Amino acid sequence: MLSTAAPQRTLPTAPSLAAGIPLSSDGDQRASRDVADMLKLLVDTLAPQRRVVHAGDVIYRAGERFGNLYVMNSGFFKLVTLSPDGREQVVSLKFRGDWLGFDGIAQGAYSCDAVAMDTGDIWVIRYDALLGACFRCPELLTVLHAAMSREIGRDRDSLMSVCTLPADARVAEFLRQWAQSLAQRGLRSDQIMLRMTRAEIGNYLGMTLETVSRALSKLARDKVIDFAEKGRRDIRIPNVQALATFVQRCLSPVPTLQ
Repeated sequence: MLSTAAPQRTLPTAPSLAAGIPLSSDGDQRASRDVADMLKLLVDTLAPQRRVVHAGDVIYRAGERFGNLYVMNSGFFKLVTLSPDGREQVVSLKFRGDWLGFDGIAQGAYSCDAVAMDTGDIWVIRYDALLGACFRCPELLTVLHAAMSREIGRDRDSLMSVCTLPADARVAEFLRQWAQSLAQRGLRSDQIMLRMTRAEIGNYLGMTLETVSRALSKLARDKVIDFAEKGRRDIRIPNVQALATFVQRCLSPVPTLQ
């Protein structure tokens, strides 16, 4: 677990999109600018402490007393809860510009574990300091409310996917959302490295490892995605829109012969 005594280190901000590869839409470009503007505002108004984390590092654990919020400057993170029978359940994924710790505000304690999936840079913000800064800077309060609203919307979309989509479409939508999240942060989205095992993806989507593997193989056969030569976690996505089209095709009723 991260301790307050951990040495302060600084990482460069996350790399921009690779040269020659445009963001997928004007909306993604606006979202990327919004993330950059938010991070700059936090630096200017709060000067947050910055810490380097590595894959497997726990930012906070369920039951730990709430005191800080955390903003992702780079890296990928997951939120994990324990089911009543002791099984771990991945409940949310976080990317650059996302916040961690909102779940601790209401009860005064975090309700899940926050875990780094690779090397990253997090910004630690004391909640009481944030509230004080919001009084002095109304724009910061707007940023905080927007972050909360995005989290609510993302949780809703994730639940809709798990509850309403068939298995193949669920995996395609998962990849589409991952690629879109990267594009909205100014990062390369035509080739992604999955920071989760197939078992973890299945855990997140409510599917078995075998079902996830079959769905990925089908997407590859249909040429919607392509696996990089050196590893099955490296996935090329020639056209993100093709993933959305695949989802719609899975939902379209199969015509019956008369």
